[in-house]
Amino acid sequence: MPVGKKALDRISRGLKRYQEILDGAKKRDVSESDTVVIVGDMLADILGYEKYVEVSTEFAVRGTFVDLAVKVGSEVHFLVEAKAIGVELKDNHVRQAVDYGANQGTEWAILTNGAVWRVYRIEFRKPISHVLVASVDLLSGATREADAIEFFANLCREGFARSQMEEFYEQHQATNRHTIAALLVSERMLNQLRLALRRVFPSVRVDTKMLEAVLRNEVVKRELTEGEESDAAINVLKKGLRAAARAKRRPKATMNAPVSSDAPAVAPSPSARPMTAITKGP
Repeated sequence: MPVGKKALDRISRGLKRYQEILDGAKKRDVSESDTVVIVGDMLADILGYEKYVEVSTEFAVRGTFVDLAVKVGSEVHFLVEAKAIGVELKDNHVRQAVDYGANQGTEWAILTNGAVWRVYRIEFRKPISHVLVASVDLLSGATREADAIEFFANLCREGFARSQMEEFYEQHQATNRHTIAALLVSERMLNQLRLALRRVFPSVRVDTKMLEAVLRNEVVKRELTEGEESDAAINVLKKGLRAAARAKRRPKATMNAPVSSDAPAVAPSPSARPMTAITKGP
């Protein structure tokens, strides 16, 4: 769902205003409760949610409470777990945010200390897992304004939709370092690499096992091919390859399908032209 100019202007203005507020709050080292107040205001002023209708504080989740929840109508868009602005976000904070989302049955959870925002997608598999989809640091000089605006545009009231967030998630999955690492050591890529080396060095024989060992031990960092995020990337890659294989077989099945003798013959239009398949680039 595209976000209109009005929403983008609101996000841009809001970010500039709250960067000053957050900077002052960090210098004063404000408490967690004060940070939650600022984050709630950001959800309203930057993302466009109605403060007293769609933003809930101390939202109940199975006997406990998450700091903030954004709910439009009957749908919970996402849950927000907030920490004090001076607190560095750590793994146990991530697990806390994800547990709230999993218990609520919500796919999206946000962990923030006001300055740093992280969006997690919860995977409802066995066991339940999570993926860091995007993050932004509003007080980092390295963060580009355009990147911050894009980050919040996906979460704003006008932009949030299941299809939009799914596209947001897939874009991350296609380009994140764990997926690229998984692709590099996949059987298909190893075969392509072996063939490329054969063309460059015709007299040298290299097998895929040797190439995989070199990639895993000397080229790709171990942290990218091991652990929860790596496992999630491998699953996404396998799913994508299976879908591509099915799509490749489908045109042949359609082309070779028998034509019913009862179907009326239709002469091709003189102006008809063969259609060219259009594929979306990476």
